[in-house]
Amino acid sequence: MTDGFHLAARLSLSFLWLFTAVTSAFLARDIGYQVLASGGITGTFADVCLYSGSLVDAAIGLWVLSGRKLKPCYLVQLMVIATYTLLLTIIDPGFWTHPFGPLTKNLPLLVLIGGLYAHTRE
Repeated sequence: MTDGFHLAARLSLSFLWLFTAVTSAFLARDIGYQVLASGGITGTFADVCLYSGSLVDAAIGLWVLSGRKLKPCYLVQLMVIATYTLLLTIIDPGFWTHPFGPLTKNLPLLVLIGGLYAHTRE
């Protein structure tokens, strides 16, 4: 893996996490609340879930961007994506067959992050 590819992959991952954080907290809150409500999560607990998820996404995006301690950062990303995928599968397995692939896109992300982990020297 070239240094240029590694940097491009890191920057694109950082963008993904940061954009997701902003979208979840500000641009598409209603969609997030609808998904949570379909899983029986409403009220104050839904607020906590939505905003804490957004903060986790923002923290990961900034961590990736910083370029520091990337191996643990990649492991955290793998765990967070796996957790989000499991939770969304439980809430609505239909996300697997959604035409825009909100869950199926996680599979290549996991492969990319795993590759970055394997090729990071720290």
